[in-house]
Order: sequence, then structure tokens, then C-alpha cells
Amino acid sequence: MPHILITGANGQLGQALASCFSSAKQLTCWTRPRYDITDPAIADAVAETKPDVVVNAAAWTDVDGAEKSPQFAFNVNALGPKYLAEGCARCGGSLVQISSNEVFAGEPGRFYHEYDQTSPGSVYSRSKAAGEVAAATALDRLFIVRVAWLYSAGSNNFPAKISAAADRHGSLRVVSDEFGNPTYAPDVAVAVAKLIETQRYGIYHLVNDGSASRYDWATELLRLTGRGALQVDPISAREWPRPTTPPPHAVLVNQAGAALGITLRDWRDALRDYVQTELNK
Repeated sequence: MPHILITGANGQLGQALASCFSSAKQLTCWTRPRYDITDPAIADAVAETKPDVVVNAAAWTDVDGAEKSPQFAFNVNALGPKYLAEGCARCGGSLVQISSNEVFAGEPGRFYHEYDQTSPGSVYSRSKAAGEVAAATALDRLFIVRVAWLYSAGSNNFPAKISAAADRHGSLRVVSDEFGNPTYAPDVAVAVAKLIETQRYGIYHLVNDGSASRYDWATELLRLTGRGALQVDPISAREWPRPTTPPPHAVLVNQAGAALGITLRDWRDALRDYVQTELNK
């Protein structure tokens, strides 16, 4: 297995990637503050380390916060990938740039394939789209991997927050007109490992199969955790005001990965595994 360098190794996906690549002959994990991808010198650090593959799991993921701090969001999500790609170009490595379903407008009823035209709206989504372009401009040996509604162990994700809110309030109001692909980070990590082996660079949508609304996702989680009798009221996104408006139907289709035999299981099966392995610890 090649020398893998993971940036953002302490995040949800970064930890899943580190676990997945734990048997690699050489695995390097970078975290802030020692390794800050917004520093142009990170390109020098990559070139000196000489990894075969950099997997960039570092990102500004605070979608609402990006509206207040656009400069910081673009520093992390656009300039960071640029510097990493430049470092890879200098040492002959390749880059896996993790991107987002939110680069699409999310038109109701629309399902997005890898080569559909992006149309980002929010600061966060524009910064992620800019990161794709910046990396592609600097490097040919590039995988762009878009994910959606990512979750794993920890408390900073939708399932964990829903579980905590259910215990705290006894009833919930959940948006029912925003749709996406609930995607389990360990499944993405395995798919990324398979993708790297192909050396077929390009754009990929690596998400768990199927789609759901936030309401669907929440009610399935509550059912799996024995809270199925809890009252959950569906509401519209307009009834849950936020600093930014997420795309209402940014549902991704895995076509390019599937053509290579790389598919992820149904989101319900992944959620069941999450409940059994994470919430029951």
C-alpha cells in the first residue's frame, strides 16, 4: 500500500480514514495547529514528506458560521486544497480532495451526477466549489470525492444531536423538505481506499445508497435506538430559520464509482451499524 498522508486526521472522516489505512506500510496523520493547510508553507511540507497520496479531510464545515466568516471558510476550503495540490505536484503525489453535495443548487426533485454543473449558493458551498477548481488547476493526479450528510462517532453530527435532543426534550420538530444522502464516514473511508487503488482520477460521489429527508433520517434513527414512540413533528425549512439556506434536494448519484465496482451500502444499513457500534458503546 502506498504512503498515505491524511490532513484533518482528528475529524470525523479523518479518524475513519486513519483507521482504514492503519495497515498501510507508511501512514502520516496531520492535524492543526502544527499542520495548518491555510499556510502556503504546507505545500513545502507535503513536498518534503513525499507521500504517494494525500487525502484532504481538513475542512471548514460550519455551514452557518461561514456566512459570518467567509474569509476563513475560503482559506480552509479553497486555498488549503490549492496548497496541498501544489505540494503533490512537486513530489509526484496524488490528492484526494473531499468535497460536498452542497456545491449543487439542490433543485427539488433533482438527482446530481458527477459531471453535472455545480451551482453553489452559500458561502460554504462556494468555498467548497472553489476548492475543487483550485486543486484541479494545480494537479492532474486528482480525485474529487463529494460526500453528503457525513456522520460517525462523536457528538458533532446530526444523529448524535437528534439523540441528545430526544432525551432532553421528549419530542422533536424536524425539517421534512430538505433531502440528501446520510453517509457513514467509515464507509466513505473504505470506498476512498478502493478508489485510490484504481488510479483513475476524476470526480466521484461516494455516498451511502438511497436518499432521505432530515425527518426520515431522524425517525429511522429513533426507531433503531428504541425511541420510536417519541413524537416527531415534520416542519418545513422555513420554520427552522438559519443564517444560510441549505440546498433543498442536493441528492448525489454514485455513477462513476459504481462503474469501477465501488458502491456503498444503503443508508439505513449503515445507520443501523452506527447505532450498534457507536451509540451502544
